[in-house]
Amino acid sequence: QVQLTESGGGSVQPGGSLRLSCTAPGYTLRSCGSGMSWYRRAAGKMREWVASIKSVGSHDYTESYAESVKTRFTISMEKGNETLYLQMNSLKPEDTAMYYCRSECTYCRGGLCVSPPDFGYWGQGTQVTVSS
Repeated sequence: QVQLTESGGGSVQPGGSLRLSCTAPGYTLRSCGSGMSWYRRAAGKMREWVASIKSVGSHDYTESYAESVKTRFTISMEKGNETLYLQMNSLKPEDTAMYYCRSECTYCRGGLCVSPPDFGYWGQGTQVTVSS
């Protein structure tokens, strides 16, 4: 089973910035046409979709965002190391949550490739805390 790993979380003051990363250590990303997403879950709240990125060509992607983070967050995929990022600027206290990476991509290891289950692959999350 592919295990995603999120990193980059931490504690920042309102207005600060953080960049989250998502990788699948030990695996090579072979196909990701179905895309990848960032979700978050604040204490006592339901899981919330934050942003998604999907391949629309060999070198092109399309991005989408929740209205609450649009213009402040940027999702991207680095081709070189195949890492998913979430650049978060102008952070607000309401952004405080555990952030999770979800992948619907196919990964390969040792010549074998695996496709994600219906619910996709998930990581354990990285905590983001925004407070004074």
